[in-house]
Amino acid sequence: MHPLLKRDTWRFIDQSITMKSRTPLESFAMDDTLCQLVGQLQSSATVRTWVHDNTVVLGIQDHRLPFVQEGIQLLNEQDYQAIVRNSGGLAVVLDSGVLNISIILSEQQEAININEGYDVMVDLIKLLFPEACDKIEAYEIIGSYCPGSYDLSIGGKKFAGVSQRRLRQGIAVQIYLCIEGSGSERAKLVKDFYDVSLKEEETKFAFPKIRPEVMASLSELLNMPLTVQDTVFRLQAVLKQLSNQNMVQSLNEEELELYTFYLKRVLERNEKMLAKK
Repeated sequence: MHPLLKRDTWRFIDQSITMKSRTPLESFAMDDTLCQLVGQLQSSATVRTWVHDNTVVLGIQDHRLPFVQEGIQLLNEQDYQAIVRNSGGLAVVLDSGVLNISIILSEQQEAININEGYDVMVDLIKLLFPEACDKIEAYEIIGSYCPGSYDLSIGGKKFAGVSQRRLRQGIAVQIYLCIEGSGSERAKLVKDFYDVSLKEEETKFAFPKIRPEVMASLSELLNMPLTVQDTVFRLQAVLKQLSNQNMVQSLNEEELELYTFYLKRVLERNEKMLAKK
């Protein structure tokens, strides 16, 4: 277990229900807010859970696709909205069967390199699913959406991807966990988006060639009726084991003012990114 997981106090913010019908842009603003608060030692290290209804979260490169507006139209026709996130990576799918977890740490007192940040998240996920601990591997799954060296998979099938956001000496390590439903159906949606947005046109950036069969949900991989809420309960239990004190609390009035600042910034940036070219 990574030493950064064991600490005196973890702050826990559960937005797995309250954020569902809201835009994921609010979650990115929340993580930016927590990055500043934790990074400047105004808050304990924090774990936050979040779930959003049908959204495809695009990366910065995705919004440069030659026919991206047609791709977004396809997503809209499938009852998905599209936004552009402020952390790295490419398109990912969010829906009610996908649990997102953010770990927010401060490196004001000790530097945390990029790989170390990822390792903290991988170790947390292994603690969450002890029945699969020895099967979970972290390496790039070719053919998955948003591929990266810290893709989490079982038997070569990806169920999670990790990204990082660094701001004001705070680090938000973010993971999406496909818990319920069909991982391959989510991957097919992203494949269709790229097919329409690219139309086989040559681009400077190499977008992934999606193979839906290399992606699955954890409930499929573990062959058990696992749910998002089951996983949130597991996480709460793990955090109790990892700390002497747990603070389950939302933002206070002063923190909400900072959140309003970051939300305005995120909304304006997203609007600019998705402006029709």
